[in-house]
Amino acid sequence: MRDLGVGFQYLMKGQRWVARHGKQYGFGLVPGLITLVLYLAALVALAVWGTDFVAWATPFADDWQSPWLGLFRGFLTLVLFALGLLLAVLTFTAVTLLIGQPFYESLSETVDRDVSPDGTAPESGLPLWRELWISARDSLRILVRAALWGVLLFALGFVPFVGQTVIPVIGFFVTGFFLTEELTAVALQRRGVDLRARLALLRSRKTLVWGFGTPLGLAFLVPVVAVFLMPGAVAGATLMARDLLGEENRDEDSEAEEELTA
Repeated sequence: MRDLGVGFQYLMKGQRWVARHGKQYGFGLVPGLITLVLYLAALVALAVWGTDFVAWATPFADDWQSPWLGLFRGFLTLVLFALGLLLAVLTFTAVTLLIGQPFYESLSETVDRDVSPDGTAPESGLPLWRELWISARDSLRILVRAALWGVLLFALGFVPFVGQTVIPVIGFFVTGFFLTEELTAVALQRRGVDLRARLALLRSRKTLVWGFGTPLGLAFLVPVVAVFLMPGAVAGATLMARDLLGEENRDEDSEAEEELTA
């Protein structure tokens, strides 16, 4: 259980790190803001033209009498918008990481150099297009795994009592695990750790992963919050990746001392 608290500490350390490095924080906000604008535009379009789309998709209901026609199509429009909102929440992190690959790669490298005893950071040596391809491929594979878990948990949600109490809690832990995988991938992929090895590494310290990812996943239910927490989450995930691989970090007291004398 100690690892649960350690994971949460890494989440807080990441937020403190970006708070001390304002330029890096501002730099890390850019991808989240871009993704937020794109998603808001898509949701507004869905709200404006959703009714027209539902009417086009349900021509069999054109001859229905009032009020059944309005109630039926109004319900489908609400369901369509709810599904769009759910999809936005589920995919926001993955899309932000994909758009922000160069930004978060730079942020993660800066964190590595800052905490490394020798002031260096591992480099993948791959061209940017190759890194983007690997990131997109791995994100899709993780999304498929998360979707399968989502279908299973949705089905179990109909089990009386358990479905309304235990299953939602399990769902948050599953979300936290996959969210942590996406975030640590920025640092681990740069070290040449492939997806299968990353998953095995995270499974070996599940409570550490849950301590980091579960509270973050709860916060990320609101995409606007995710925008502002994402830079710190990447920084914290980089620090945690170093822990998972057994890499040494500079003593925090000496870091604070250097900042005071700088």
